[in-house]
Amino acid sequence: MGSTLKPMSLLPQILTLLAFSHIVIILSNAETTSDYSTFIFKNCTTNTFTDSTKFHSETLSTFFEELVSKSSQEKFYKTTTGDDNNGISGFFQCRGDLNNNDCYKCITSLPEMLNTLCNKAVSARIQLHGCNVHYEADEFIEERSKFELLHKVCEEKKAVVVEFEEVRDAAFAGVESGVIDGDGYCKENYGLMQVIAQCEGDLGPCDCGECVTAALQIAEEECGTSLSGQVYLDSCFISYGYYPDGIPDKFNHERKGGNNSNGKLVAIVLGGAAALFIGYILFLSLKNLGKKEDGMYNL
Repeated sequence: MGSTLKPMSLLPQILTLLAFSHIVIILSNAETTSDYSTFIFKNCTTNTFTDSTKFHSETLSTFFEELVSKSSQEKFYKTTTGDDNNGISGFFQCRGDLNNNDCYKCITSLPEMLNTLCNKAVSARIQLHGCNVHYEADEFIEERSKFELLHKVCEEKKAVVVEFEEVRDAAFAGVESGVIDGDGYCKENYGLMQVIAQCEGDLGPCDCGECVTAALQIAEEECGTSLSGQVYLDSCFISYGYYPDGIPDKFNHERKGGNNSNGKLVAIVLGGAAALFIGYILFLSLKNLGKKEDGMYNL
């Protein structure tokens, strides 16, 4: 008696392998996605809008709608919303290595966060790892120094290697010049250290260089031999990390122009490998079924 091939008997294996390949691709994309939504700090003025004015709810809402709509096209956008009597001015900025899609996602999360953390504040700023937004009512605009320190973090763990300061100084010098050549953004790898610097989007090259120099000086003097540190001034920020075991691959992924080429490449490679694996398992399964069929014919 002959036997017929039963494809349904392979269905559980096929579904399992397809699910596995899908998970692998998702994880590969997740690994290359920066933690851009991580909260860094907030600055909210104590002055608030009165409940009786529609200014806060309407003008601010329009302001955020405009920012969000532009965030899928621009990494820096500055605008004024409202009229002469109740205008709001401000901007958003995304980190230089974020693609347009991630910039949009980062900015989209900020309006609700601002409403929760700085409810009705006439001036506020929230900084995430990948983006920030700042606004202020025109009637409350104050002159600020570009070099005003807003936030600083120095890791408690200290470097024990003698060459740390040499590596740090060289990396700092590289990013100091690189941020001017890089139109206000620079990521510098030197040995086991990575430094990132970025200036506010409308800051000129000279002012940008001065701001980054001031931030690096604060990091050098106040963070010392800390393995990592972040310094945020009013118009720029710097972030550095020293990695004794080597700079992690996820920190080397450049994501510019709206395409995450590294993430797509990893997904394609892993997806292709998963497809080959599925094909190989199917081949073995069919081969085994063929052997069983031959055995039945030989009985």
